[in-house]
Amino acid sequence: MNYFGQDLTTLHDDLVNKKITVTDLVKATFDNIDATDPEVNAFLNLNREAALAKAAELDEKGIDADNVLSGIPLAIKDNIVTKGLTTTAASKMLENFVPVYDATVMQRLNAKDVINVGKTNMDEFAMGGSTENSAFKITKNAWDHEVVPGGSSGGSAAAVAAGEVVATLGSDTGGSIRQPASFNGIVGMKPTYGRISRWGLIAFGSSLDEIGPMTRTVKDNAILLSAIAGHDERDLTTSTKDVPDFAAELNDQTSVKGMKIGLPKEFLGEGVDQDVKDAILAAADKYRELGATVDEVSLPHNKYGVAAYYIIASSEASSNLQRFDGIRYGHRAQDVKNLEDVYVKSRTEGFGDEVKRRIMLGTFSLSAGFYDAYFKKAAQVRTLIINDFKAVLKDHDFIMGPVAPTPAYKIGEDISDPMTMYMNDILTIPVNLAGLPGMSIPAGFSNGLPVGMQLIGRPFDESTLYKAGYVFEQATDFHNQTPNQGGQN
Repeated sequence: MNYFGQDLTTLHDDLVNKKITVTDLVKATFDNIDATDPEVNAFLNLNREAALAKAAELDEKGIDADNVLSGIPLAIKDNIVTKGLTTTAASKMLENFVPVYDATVMQRLNAKDVINVGKTNMDEFAMGGSTENSAFKITKNAWDHEVVPGGSSGGSAAAVAAGEVVATLGSDTGGSIRQPASFNGIVGMKPTYGRISRWGLIAFGSSLDEIGPMTRTVKDNAILLSAIAGHDERDLTTSTKDVPDFAAELNDQTSVKGMKIGLPKEFLGEGVDQDVKDAILAAADKYRELGATVDEVSLPHNKYGVAAYYIIASSEASSNLQRFDGIRYGHRAQDVKNLEDVYVKSRTEGFGDEVKRRIMLGTFSLSAGFYDAYFKKAAQVRTLIINDFKAVLKDHDFIMGPVAPTPAYKIGEDISDPMTMYMNDILTIPVNLAGLPGMSIPAGFSNGLPVGMQLIGRPFDESTLYKAGYVFEQATDFHNQTPNQGGQN
């Protein structure tokens, strides 16, 4: 199966017209993975037996002609719980954890007869931007196996970019869908906070986390978002707003004519690679050609986003991760003498360095003597960032800019310098702090590596981002470029 030449619609048509069976499609997907993944390392766990069994069931039942996702093989980030299939969050703490229930997004995909072929690698508990923090393996970028795929959804991004699957689910707390999508030259959507249920997503930062789709094309992304979005009574932060059929709005008549786009000067400032700037400025010119207006705008508090985020996210992480105590589930140390030993040794053995670092930072920020100076102050800065976005989006349909300051960097280059790693997220983090939808789409190349463009919209206005992304995609050829696996592109 050549997923570089297929999308959800063409695969669906082939299944409906019986050009291919679901079993053939699933077997071909595993053939792709078997051929490519020993180099890419995108997968932690394959769901081979159950996937083939479900494929046989669907072949017997027949494909629903009105359901584009029926019989489609997808891969799932390993912090989204899957009933009966090991879910580790790429941590030794959960190395042998087999959930007894499915996350809400999985229930919705199962209802659409999607086939889960396996779980993808990630930074441990979604903490990191390079997938080098996984306890089990380092995923490689599909375009060059010497550079990182981004993170924390690096496995999900690499699996799509390498042609192993047509689409995946990831999660985004501070850029963890958009940055790996950018580094791998695919489409990644972080929806509005509350658009998708987080029930069954292993929590990192509860006021920031959001599940989203990762695909090769904008239309595929829109199809997948409509399938998994919507209110869930088990997650009180989900919105009751209706979910549009996002893909139905994308056609030959889709236009950006008359749209006003904001391009923040802060997004093209110091530290942003020249090739990245050039790609974004060229994209702005393309939007002008297509009939939109592009204005320079300002998000003055953007520069404080990283500091505020790492206090808020780490504080929420220190609270969320206290459940991993060696008592109820997860890793439990053996050589213990008392209850305190169980806690300390289990966490020492089970958590990696980056997770420990963030737990310590968060616990410090929430402690009695420092709460006002750190956590409260970070929450106030968050409000300023939200107000900056509101001011710009009041007069503009969406905001555009780079996803990351640079293209993908070498494996091992930044991992020993946490501050440099954190600053790589400076352009994506504010979107999570404000709870807005943000999407990465391919917008160029730098020395053979993809450069992504970020589109940021008003709350629950993913439709505008999809329209703008679709029009840009149709007017350019970046999404049609495919990697020469591990070689020079």
